Amino acid sequence: MLEHPGADPVRDRHELTAPGIRALIVPVPSGALAAEVARDLADEGVRLIELCGGITTADVAAVQEAVGDRVAVGHVLFSVEALAGAAAYARSAQEN
Repeated sequence: MLEHPGADPVRDRHELTAPGIRALIVPVPSGALAAEVARDLADEGVRLIELCGGITTADVAAVQEAVGDRVAVGHVLFSVEALAGAAAYARSAQEN
């Protein structure tokens, strides 16, 4: 799950499948909506949710609370070398 302003979690999701695996890439318009979307994904049978590093730790905690023990939740963190690129993406997304 990643945060992208203006995204629709249903319309804009992408599904990748291969033998034995199904992955969904799900954008949310704000981190604040991540918990609600995560709850829906858990209801769909998703077993693991990885959250983009752009989602705040407070929103990660809300996702964990929303899904409980039904879903494993991970949170990607940016290395120091990646911070400038992540900040540039965030500025660009906010402008568009």
